Amino acid sequence: MLECPCCGTFPLGRRGLLGGAIALMVGPVSAQTPPASAGPADQALLDDLVSANRILYDQGVVDGFGHVSARHDKDPNRYMLARSMAPALVTKDDILEYDLDSNPVDARGRASYLERFIHGEIYKARPDVRAVVHSHSPAVIPYADTGVPLKPMNHIASFLGEGVPVFEIRDAAGPASDMLIRNASLGHALAAKLGPHPVVLMRGHGSTAAAQSVRHVVFRAVYTEVNARMESEALRLGNPVFLNAEEAAAATNTNDALVDRPWALWKQRATGKS
Repeated sequence: MLECPCCGTFPLGRRGLLGGAIALMVGPVSAQTPPASAGPADQALLDDLVSANRILYDQGVVDGFGHVSARHDKDPNRYMLARSMAPALVTKDDILEYDLDSNPVDARGRASYLERFIHGEIYKARPDVRAVVHSHSPAVIPYADTGVPLKPMNHIASFLGEGVPVFEIRDAAGPASDMLIRNASLGHALAAKLGPHPVVLMRGHGSTAAAQSVRHVVFRAVYTEVNARMESEALRLGNPVFLNAEEAAAATNTNDALVDRPWALWKQRATGKS
């Protein structure tokens, strides 16, 4: 068999002359060399990443789809993300290492998430970010699809006071995409729309949250969904009053020091471990 990047794969016996000519033009075909590993990630980081997958499922942020990643603790140019699977089933053995181009270091035949480029491109664009969650949480999606802005209803979701941009994939992929961030170009466009914000909505798709740690990003992903439910109810009742910029900034400063409290509860509930 001969593989040609233009013509596909075919037997030399059936297309011998053409195959020989192509072989002369393209030379031997070799697999892409995987990137080098940064070495084993910290076990506490991996434990948090596994717990994050379970917590996000238990809290209704992800279901069979969605994913959470962490920047490698030993190399900022690497990140850790589970193989393609339902988040609630993730174990440490399922976590793969990637470079920031979202190439796996040692896949060993395991499939990667199609949308891993969300993570790699945000890590490229945001050196401050150490964890990313992508989800399709149901209360949030209407705010991506209607033009109604998502704003902080209470002090716990104060991080939304920095503004929540909406990514329109048609601007980057045209009118006929499958809505997925399936390459680096689309990941770059999403990261640009996220900008300095903690959360970006994705029209017809979901949302992505970024933060300084796995625990902080889980906090943001959970309370983005909670806030969306509260805001929808407040809009139904009429005339909601949101946090102003000063209130949001002050509350975020307080909340960032308190994320271990809900984390401990969520972890115990989702994993049975303290």
